[in-house]
Amino acid sequence: MDKTELMNLLRAVESGSVTPEAAAAQIKAAPFEELGYAKVDHHRAVRQGVQEVIYGQGKTVEQIEGILTSMLESGCRDILITRLQPEKATALSEKFELEYNELAHIAIAAPVKERKLVGSVVVACGGTSDIPVCEEAAITAEVLGSRVHRMYDVGVSGLHRLLSQLDVLTTARAVVAVAGMEGALASVIGGLVDCPVIAVPTSVGYGASFGGVAALLAMLNSCASGVSVVNIDNGFGAGYLASMINKAEGVRE
Repeated sequence: MDKTELMNLLRAVESGSVTPEAAAAQIKAAPFEELGYAKVDHHRAVRQGVQEVIYGQGKTVEQIEGILTSMLESGCRDILITRLQPEKATALSEKFELEYNELAHIAIAAPVKERKLVGSVVVACGGTSDIPVCEEAAITAEVLGSRVHRMYDVGVSGLHRLLSQLDVLTTARAVVAVAGMEGALASVIGGLVDCPVIAVPTSVGYGASFGGVAALLAMLNSCASGVSVVNIDNGFGAGYLASMINKAEGVRE
């Protein structure tokens, strides 16, 4: 049950079409289910508007199966599983309906066939090597209901590539700027748009990039206003935040 369903249920109680007892029966399920190795948070959608997301890395196939089963039984669909290795995705697809993006290592269990997508989130990256992180961000935002425009390989070494798509860029409600190396893309985009820019440093680069630390520090020191920064390679966090911004009250389709 998400916030919308909860409010509809409460309005039905107010109107008298549903008894308080019947409503209580629908919401009396414990806020989480204890599985021993996990406490599945069934009320997260009520609190935050988005159901729990499964972080796949470090979990066994059996643990993910248990969490998925619990969520599916509570009515969840479009369940995101991030950082999921291909062999685990193959094993899970034998028991669950699964869409898997091997490039981004992200899966969607029980996918909704037709999502209503609103607004505009741009996901841009400096180079082709950054695309896996971009796809994690883009797929996350799409599953959460945002319309996503992808701009790949538009880094500062060829600035004309970015400027050729300025019309799309400047109509976005949020931009995810993904870059490794020196991480300059976020500052450039931040100086062009009037919406929040979420910078994602990646671990792409030669030795002195220090696995993305150089890009992280550059983005944290951006001179452009309105730029925020998530952790290295955290496409999921960026896509989630971008979708929250995009779908804030007043968004138009």
